[in-house]
Amino acid sequence: MKRIIPIIIILTILLSGCGSSKKQLTRGNYDAAIDKAVKELRRDRNDEKQIQILSESYRVANELDNERIRYLKMEGRANSWDEIYQIYQSLSSRQTLVRTVTPLNLNGTPVDFPYVDYIAEMVEAKRKAADFYFAHGNQLMDGKIKDNYRQAYMEFIRAKQYMGDYPGIDNKIQESKYMGMSRVFVSVQNTSIIKFPPEFEQDLLALDLPALNSEWVEYHTQNLNNNTEYDYFINVNVKNVGVSPDQTMQKDSVVKKNVEDGFDYVLDKKGNVMRDSLGNDIKTKRYKTLQCALVETYQSKACRIDGDVEVIQVNPNKLLKKDPIGARSTFENVSARALGDIQALTPELLERTKKLQVPFPGDLDMVMMCSENLKLAIRGAIQSNRRYIN
Repeated sequence: MKRIIPIIIILTILLSGCGSSKKQLTRGNYDAAIDKAVKELRRDRNDEKQIQILSESYRVANELDNERIRYLKMEGRANSWDEIYQIYQSLSSRQTLVRTVTPLNLNGTPVDFPYVDYIAEMVEAKRKAADFYFAHGNQLMDGKIKDNYRQAYMEFIRAKQYMGDYPGIDNKIQESKYMGMSRVFVSVQNTSIIKFPPEFEQDLLALDLPALNSEWVEYHTQNLNNNTEYDYFINVNVKNVGVSPDQTMQKDSVVKKNVEDGFDYVLDKKGNVMRDSLGNDIKTKRYKTLQCALVETYQSKACRIDGDVEVIQVNPNKLLKKDPIGARSTFENVSARALGDIQALTPELLERTKKLQVPFPGDLDMVMMCSENLKLAIRGAIQSNRRYIN
């Protein structure tokens, strides 16, 4: 423990040194150097080392930013105005941070941090950036490509965030969002020999589809309208439905149990009752055997549904993935009749005698019972294949 403490102290010193304002300045991390120097100067306004670091970092950072702005303006690209706006924001934020510790003096001489009003430049850059995003968004909409619609949506959002006063901007946002959305239609295709009632198919598709939706993909089980174009189809193909016949099996058994039934005295050779060392009569327990005939009836029936889930792309028409699915449901009932002394039965067997035989569910009932497990299989297949849909 004594050896660990010095190591911890050394590591702490090294780590703090690595993050010092001087280290940040040396590495060219000027804003980090400014931030650390300001924190130190808030504790001690007369720290000459921190004043020098702050002054140097501030000067170089501003020079680099202003050079970048001059270059971008001379280059004249419309898509540069967002970067120009962001740089002006950095210049303004840096200036605001430094003013929290000014005025400063170094060896009796004031350190100059001249104030610059960036508001006009920021407003101009912000407006021109918004103009670019709005115009570029409209240009992308003409491409009639889904990815372009999605990018246009982001451009219109940026334009509104920056200015918000373009005519019809909200309609543009809604239109690009609608056109960029991929729509998936999920349906059940039953090719088995059993005809399902409508409620069965509805139950199968009660998959909490909104939980599967993403920013650009939405799932539907009902057609929105006749004009809706779907980008993908997910076909839940039910191919085989097998229902076993009603099965009844009986099992006959005899249950025996020995129970205490009084006692007998222990006699000696002369026929007298024997006594123990305390003078008490010696007795032995007497047992009798209880017996009960048990007739158990086992009822069982099973249903198995098999099929697959297909993910189909519409344009171009292509099968992307096919996964097998299956589900099973079972009906079981155990009842029993007791003939004889029921006291011979265990509590579990006695409980069975309280149950009666029940009517077997119909084939369609077995299919309906299978729907919950099949629904889980369908959802799992859709969930695992979401990567194919974008």
